[in-house]
Amino acid sequence: MNRMSRRRFVQSTGVLAAAPALTAVTAGAQTQRDAGELRVESDVVFGKGGEIDLLLDVYHPPEGVTPKRMAVVHLFGGGFFVGNKNARYIVSDARALGRLGYTSISANYRLQSEGSWPAQIHDTKAAIRWTRANADGLGIDADKIAVAGYSAGGMLALMAAGTNGMQELEGDGGNAGVSSDVQACIGVYPLANARTATGLFPEGQATPENIAAASPTSYISENFAPTIFIHGTADNTIPVSSSIEFFNRLHDLGVPAALTLIQGADHAFDNDAPDAIDVMARSIDLFLDRLFVDPTPYARFGAGRGTGNGVRR
Repeated sequence: MNRMSRRRFVQSTGVLAAAPALTAVTAGAQTQRDAGELRVESDVVFGKGGEIDLLLDVYHPPEGVTPKRMAVVHLFGGGFFVGNKNARYIVSDARALGRLGYTSISANYRLQSEGSWPAQIHDTKAAIRWTRANADGLGIDADKIAVAGYSAGGMLALMAAGTNGMQELEGDGGNAGVSSDVQACIGVYPLANARTATGLFPEGQATPENIAAASPTSYISENFAPTIFIHGTADNTIPVSSSIEFFNRLHDLGVPAALTLIQGADHAFDNDAPDAIDVMARSIDLFLDRLFVDPTPYARFGAGRGTGNGVRR
């Protein structure tokens, strides 16, 4: 498969502004500007899922924003029954992260009706491989790729973060031989256990062993990629306790981890909450920037060092 094979695109309903101008950014490619002034490459074929062409969109930072040369691969939610790369919350989050200098990749993966597990993680890793294979054209560092997943997509993101180097989950979707390792993970109200996604498996194969093999919690170890969780405290679909427990387990193992809780927010709060989206984007930026973009450790607290005004630092 050609590394940069793509379908020409005129306008994507609900994502791009009407009648946008076209601008060439890479050889043979065209982009458009969305309402947030990001440069968008749409419907790029990144691999094959069985007989299905797998598509992604690329959101480049706006002009005038210094690129951080780090990519975030976004995976939509929908319980593995519905959804696609054009999800409203992904567009909103890509805009917010783009204004901070990140390149976002929104990728499709096969739904339950299109392929049984492990098709979904195969497609996820194919999207990561494509991103790494095309790092130069995307203007990113091939060793600075994060994966972000929302709800069911969060299960895939966490799986990718916990299975770096596991060849049995690579699949054959394209760019064979390119690493699918991720340097970081962003779990946005993520599904952490496959118990409630049993429809992923062929009939009769939703065994405890298979469910465990598809559950991110089974792969928690000191080798897990650095991960930040974003979750609403009023989530009635996936309890916030799920992310808190996952964070605690990673933290106890010494894995760099962070947790941002949005007070009062329900599931999929980033569909229409500009203030919460801004908090989320800045939390992600702080996490990624400190670890990968401009590695800067925080100063250690020196207990007992007075400031002269009775306040300790």
